[in-house]
Amino acid sequence: MNTLKSKDKILVVDKPIVMGILNITPDSFFASSRISIIDNLLPRAEQLLASGASILDIGGQSTRPGSQRLSAEEECIRVIPAIEQLAKEFPDAFLSIDTYHAKVAEEAITAGAHMVNDISAGLLDANMISAVSRLQVPYVIMHMRGEPQTMQSKTDYVNVVKEVINFLAERKKVCLLHGIQQIIVDPGIGFSKTIEQNFELIANLEAFRALESPLLLGLSRKSFIYKTLQTDPAGALNGSTFLHAIGLQKGATILRVHDVQEAVENIKLFNALFPNL
Repeated sequence: MNTLKSKDKILVVDKPIVMGILNITPDSFFASSRISIIDNLLPRAEQLLASGASILDIGGQSTRPGSQRLSAEEECIRVIPAIEQLAKEFPDAFLSIDTYHAKVAEEAITAGAHMVNDISAGLLDANMISAVSRLQVPYVIMHMRGEPQTMQSKTDYVNVVKEVINFLAERKKVCLLHGIQQIIVDPGIGFSKTIEQNFELIANLEAFRALESPLLLGLSRKSFIYKTLQTDPAGALNGSTFLHAIGLQKGATILRVHDVQEAVENIKLFNALFPNL
């Protein structure tokens, strides 16, 4: 898949690209990424796009371990006005809605979003797969066990790499059976994984090529990085950049990041170093 197609938009993905994070939440784990619609939504979006983000990923609730779960109605109140503003002010931008609620996905696409990024791969809302099938937009399926409130108690893998790949293969099969063609896979770094399991997945990312789908890597400033470095989310940029470089070497297609400029520079250097990949 060298392009992502949605409504009137075509996004070429012949080289790795960057997805910039826009959190319309008061409680995201990285405080500097929290966006207020009134105060800084449009300036932040403009900054991410100017820095080279190919996609803006808009989320209305935190999915960090133990986070408070919002209803679809509450999430819509947060994200739909933001998407409407973004679609109006940046008509050329490719917008993603980060949600596991089918209702939010449908309203977001109607409001101007172009793809759905679902941490549950359709398992937290029985209506999500059929909704995405109707919408005919690109769909990110991520590996997670349980839900954000319980996921860190579900890390008992025999072979984490094999089990995550098998999960994504099965969910991709379900998507294809429902007519969803544009499928992006995400190993779910930081979701239902220990620190050691996160590193094991990154060390073996090339194995995910067997899924024959674009690979999204979301590790920006996550706790396995800052805990290993004995710092905090604010001090995890260098570690994130290093692991992004490893991810690119091992086949990552989309880097989902807080720090767009650094990720774009990473990709530029990677492309210069490996022009034929």
